[in-house]
Amino acid sequence: MNFHLPFIPKRTTSPRNEGLTMVMDKGLSINEAKNMLESSTKYIDIVKLGFGTAFLTENLSEKIKLYKDAGLKVYFGGTLFEAFIERDMFDDFVELVDKYEMNTVEVSDGSIELDHDKKCEYIRILAKKTTVLSEIGSKSEDVLIPPYKWIEMMDKELAAGSWKVIAEAREGGNVGICRDTGEVRSDLIEEILTKIPKERILWEAPQKSQQVWFIKLLGPNVNLGNIAPNEIIPLECLRLGLRGDTFFNFLPKK
Repeated sequence: MNFHLPFIPKRTTSPRNEGLTMVMDKGLSINEAKNMLESSTKYIDIVKLGFGTAFLTENLSEKIKLYKDAGLKVYFGGTLFEAFIERDMFDDFVELVDKYEMNTVEVSDGSIELDHDKKCEYIRILAKKTTVLSEIGSKSEDVLIPPYKWIEMMDKELAAGSWKVIAEAREGGNVGICRDTGEVRSDLIEEILTKIPKERILWEAPQKSQQVWFIKLLGPNVNLGNIAPNEIIPLECLRLGLRGDTFFNFLPKK
């Protein structure tokens, strides 16, 4: 920090297990990635190469190495995993993970129909090789999963070997744990938290209002994901009570 301020909440430090920030890289150039790291590395824990962008990204190996050398977890977006699964190419996906020496992978089924036992089998196989994040929730606005089912799937996927489970909201923050308006499904979240430890869940929260909601509910060290590169430091300010939305949350009451 550049100067002293009292009553700033204590943040976890890298390598974090809680208080994670997952950033979504939707095709940054190498120079853009370097600029992001120069300004924000200490506030980033994980970088997701969003959806299928790894298929098109120039200098992919160089970018992955750049993130790994910065001490970050980096992984292909779950949609790419699903693209391989839908084509019956799981072994090819494993070869891809090996080729790029990925330190993290995502297992998801937000766009495809995948038997949950089969999904857990994929998690078990991949967890023997690397860190696994598994995502729960549909990318469709029309699919509503009841709370008990969220809890059941999260519990099984953690037992299968997932490091964290990701609660789906997409890059727009308008499906899954959020309504199409962007409002967080508070009853769903609160019910999930009665059974699943908060530190085991990474909540996708791309919108500021969603980030504020989770910080007010779970504190500055809540795990948040799908953060845009230009929102990393603004999010950290929210976590520390240095934006109007959370300004009074960590100050002593007068």
